[in-house]
Amino acid sequence: MRYSGLKMTIRWGIVSCGKISHDFVNAINTYPDKGDMVIAAAAARDKSRAEEFAKIHKIPKVFSSYAEMAKSKDIDVAYIGALNPDHYSLSKLFLESGKHVLCEKPLCLNYKQSQSLIKIAKNGNLFLMEAVWSRFSPSYIALEKEIQAGKLGQPQFLEVNFGVPIESVERLYKKELGGGAILDLGIYTLQLAQYIFKDEPIKVTAVSELNNEGVDLVDTVVLEYSGGRRAVFNLNTRIKLWNKATVVGPLGRATLEEPFHYPITLTHVDGKAENFPLHKSNLKYNFENSAGLVFEALEAARCIREGLIESPRMSHQDSLVIAKLMDTVRKQIGVHYDVDDQNF
Repeated sequence: MRYSGLKMTIRWGIVSCGKISHDFVNAINTYPDKGDMVIAAAAARDKSRAEEFAKIHKIPKVFSSYAEMAKSKDIDVAYIGALNPDHYSLSKLFLESGKHVLCEKPLCLNYKQSQSLIKIAKNGNLFLMEAVWSRFSPSYIALEKEIQAGKLGQPQFLEVNFGVPIESVERLYKKELGGGAILDLGIYTLQLAQYIFKDEPIKVTAVSELNNEGVDLVDTVVLEYSGGRRAVFNLNTRIKLWNKATVVGPLGRATLEEPFHYPITLTHVDGKAENFPLHKSNLKYNFENSAGLVFEALEAARCIREGLIESPRMSHQDSLVIAKLMDTVRKQIGVHYDVDDQNF
């Protein structure tokens, strides 16, 4: 599906009406420069929940099933805010129904699913993007410009800590829900390494602690790249860590301040801190700095208007590299999902 003109209304359909979907819709609705984007419809497995969601966010259309929404002509693009195990099937449903898709991270549970989904999108000439909102943060873009300007020299080392006490959250600790620190927290660290180094690592080393469900709660991961470059991550679902990310080169360092996964402050190589404030909302957000979710929506809308099937800032190849790394880490630490034994 391609569009000849750049001016068109992008109609979003919200798939699953949970916490992250609330934040996504709120971020769009309250952004003053959202342009021709509208939240046109919502759907959930429980229609009453979708109706309540629609009432809060003033969404005009509610569907009784995902399949009904996928077949409708009321939306152009689906935002998949469901739990991890449903990402593949729901994204596939909407793509095969001719809809563009922005799917929450991780795109899928493993590399095979991700590869299959990307193939479906390409065959249908449809936009598909993993919703790694970090990539569209003004702080990330400013860091990228600083690196490209040579102010750090070639990055040699990346250190990231990500720890939040979410061990008791069901979607985190249950294997059947695609649980584990590497998929929930680690994707943020892995995507940052890919964002900084642009290459696949030549060696991956991971150590972990698993719970009784067989998913990881605490991880330390080392990625080694050509030329002696290295990234080190600590993930923890039991305690809060100092959640910063520091990039070091021969000329100095720059830091994405806490929370690094969507920071509003970047400390430049010269030591000066630059702030990127977010827009306000009367509705409360569920997650920190969620107002920034609007920027991935704006990117998706831009790409759809321009007839692109992927974003250059969060490409299909980026998603495949991240999925492969997550598979590698899970294999080393012994986290196995049933879908790993299936073909797609």
